[in-house]
Amino acid sequence: MLFSSRASRLVPELSSDRLLMRQLTLRDETEWINLRYANTQWLEPWDPTSPLGVPEPMTFAQMIRAKNEAARDGSGFSWAIALPQLHQSRPPLIGQVSLSGIQYGAARSGSIGYWIDRSHAGFGLMPEACALVIDHCFESLELHRLEINIRPENEASLRVVEKLGFRDEGLRRGFLHINGAWADHRTFALNREELSTTMLERIYER
Repeated sequence: MLFSSRASRLVPELSSDRLLMRQLTLRDETEWINLRYANTQWLEPWDPTSPLGVPEPMTFAQMIRAKNEAARDGSGFSWAIALPQLHQSRPPLIGQVSLSGIQYGAARSGSIGYWIDRSHAGFGLMPEACALVIDHCFESLELHRLEINIRPENEASLRVVEKLGFRDEGLRRGFLHINGAWADHRTFALNREELSTTMLERIYER
């Protein structure tokens, strides 16, 4: 099922041996803001910005409402990444994976974006988190194509798509407005028929 029987859960929980992927809620405000602030230098070079100038800042509550609306109409989903082994009752957040730009009909496609706390990077957690989302996209949402767009200089993010086995479709000039300027991106993609196992099984085998 796409939605839980709990009315408040618009994003299904996903889990592996190490990770819990869940919906962000208003309870996460302080922890999420502190995590983003602690990773400002690590994340800011890759953060999207508006080419029309600095917009009015969005509050955390507004962000949650926007994400819930997208999940409700099926145009996008966002998962907080948590580590259950560190605290069973309230696992700490270490990052986020988002699925945006979902198209149904003849396309059945979407785009994946992600970020992780710098102290947890390099341990295979982000490929594992993305694998959970990818399997959900192909199996539950019945999407056909997923893509990930990455700045050519973002070596940490490039290692993630390498582990996932996405194919490189080439450079897109001035594709997104990032950190105050139009920036080139490399597009990586995967079609459902290119995956002979689950994505989680694929990364465990590598």
